[in-house]
Amino acid sequence: MFLGSPVTPGILPTLLCRPHSAFAPPRSSRPLPHHHHAPPTAPRAAAGATAAGADAAASPGCGKAPTLTSGTHTIQSGGRNRSFILRVPDGYDRDRPYRLVFGFHWLGGSSTDVATGRTVDTGTWAYYGLQRLANESAVFVAPQGLDNGWANTGGRDTAFVDDMIRLIEADLCVDQDQRFALGFSYGGAMSYSLACSRATVFRAVAVQSAGVLSGCDDGTRPIAYFGVHGLRDSVLGISGGRAMRDRFVGNNGCTPQNPPEPAQGSLTHRITAYSGCSAGHPVVWAAFDEGHIAAPQDGAPGDSGPRTWLPAEIWKFFTQFQSSDPDPDPDPEPEPEPAACRVTATVNAWNTGLTSNITITNTGTAAIGGWSLAFTLPGGQTITSGWNADYSPASGRVTARNVSHNATIAPGASVDIGFQATHTGDTAPPASYALNGTACAVAGGPRS
Repeated sequence: MFLGSPVTPGILPTLLCRPHSAFAPPRSSRPLPHHHHAPPTAPRAAAGATAAGADAAASPGCGKAPTLTSGTHTIQSGGRNRSFILRVPDGYDRDRPYRLVFGFHWLGGSSTDVATGRTVDTGTWAYYGLQRLANESAVFVAPQGLDNGWANTGGRDTAFVDDMIRLIEADLCVDQDQRFALGFSYGGAMSYSLACSRATVFRAVAVQSAGVLSGCDDGTRPIAYFGVHGLRDSVLGISGGRAMRDRFVGNNGCTPQNPPEPAQGSLTHRITAYSGCSAGHPVVWAAFDEGHIAAPQDGAPGDSGPRTWLPAEIWKFFTQFQSSDPDPDPDPEPEPEPAACRVTATVNAWNTGLTSNITITNTGTAAIGGWSLAFTLPGGQTITSGWNADYSPASGRVTARNVSHNATIAPGASVDIGFQATHTGDTAPPASYALNGTACAVAGGPRS
């Protein structure tokens, strides 16, 4: 697990190298069933609740002037003072239901570590790298565990989550169909426990390099599940992560398989989306060639805030679940037409490097203001520098965002951007591009 002190970005944080069993609570303190503590009211509906045609499930706090603000808060839960850090979006709109994302810390970590990202890269890795990707579309919560862990004795930590949800949703505008939980190591164990006991409260979970350390009360209901684990994890072995995944492969009705995993020594990752899952309950498995780390990168050992591929994959998994009406305004303004666009990419490759020049053309009749272009790099490609756009992350699913001088693309006009990258043999350009969430036509450019 990470220690609570900051580390230099890109350097593997110190691990508490105990055997797997050392992270399990003592037998006398293992979680007990907690059916006596009711989950929050207005829980997430069953499968399909957030499919097209369903409205956002607005919390009681919608429309109210909020009293909760960003910062540390303390509440009573189970007769104890419990604390959490809350991050309210900039420009908070009390009439817009926001996603609610819980990020649980690892053993010996803290809510501050999660909220700041300081153990990997301050700011960039805040809330496991999701805050910067959310673009002010989510309320984030970093709870503090007792003894800096999540033993969940007697269901006390599950009850704490229930109490936080009630408090936050009574004051802030939250989409109750869009609650998510994630965490690394012990924090992943707590997220897994919520998948077991609160599958109708949370829409999806992401479980990073965890074990069954916080219990699994019930554990029979389906929930969208993203599991990730390192092949060479010597703290909580990958076999345990596979077994945790397979519980929800079964619960979700997915077709069982042994998904491909990267070769040891490759410093790469492999992601598999299971087939046959029940509607609204996908299972995705990501295996990577490294140890017990939370921000893996391709092509290099250790954690990296700007280079890790994992936050983009988790955010993509979470945001596939959309409520059709994110703004319950009874008299909304007409929505703008989707951006019409064409992308041309020209790749120049050599040995282990390449450059890619990208032209984005507005083929529509309205100006495009404040744009972002999303695309997926082939495996082994990693961006080292770029021009005329801000790129993040450096590999995997990448988003290029406008800079100040090219924020607007007039009808019929084009913007030229580009980047330099390393590669391990595959020099192909991305197969597709999306501008502000809308797929663009792709025109092939020359390659050399």
